[in-house]
Amino acid sequence: MLPARVRTTAGWSDACILNLSSRGLMVRAHFVTLEDGFVELWHGDHAISARIVWREGLKAGLQADDPIPVEQILSISSAPSLQLSADPYRGRDRRKRPRSDSHVRGRVFEFASIAIVAAALALGFCFWVGEALAQPLTLIRTALR
Repeated sequence: MLPARVRTTAGWSDACILNLSSRGLMVRAHFVTLEDGFVELWHGDHAISARIVWREGLKAGLQADDPIPVEQILSISSAPSLQLSADPYRGRDRRKRPRSDSHVRGRVFEFASIAIVAAALALGFCFWVGEALAQPLTLIRTALR
C-alpha cells in the first residue's frame, strides 16, 4: 500500500495505491467524479494521468495514459531513507514535522511577552484600585478615632 494524492474535477483527496502495473493501478480513495472520469494521481514526484475504468465502493481501477514506471515507484517507496531531498519531510503533513529551534524560541518569546504585559496590567490595576480606595479609607479611619 502506497500513499498518494488524487486530483479529480472536484479537487484533491488522499488515496492509497493497492496494486500497480505498467498500464494501470488499483487505488482506494474517495472519488466524486463519475465512472470513466479522468484523474491525476501523484506519488512522490511521479504523476500519473489515468481514466477510471471501474469503481466498487472506495476502490477503483485506473488505466494509465502512459506507461507507469513501476520499478522506480516501488524502489523509492521501499527505501525512503535513500531519497536525496533538501526537505526530508516533503510530502508529509506539515503538522507532523518537528518544530525548529527558531520556532520554539519564537513561541517562548511570545509567551513571555504576553505574561509580562499581563503582569504589568495587573499591577497597574492594583495600584489604581488602591489609590481610588485610599481617600475614603482615610476618612473612615479619622471618623472612627
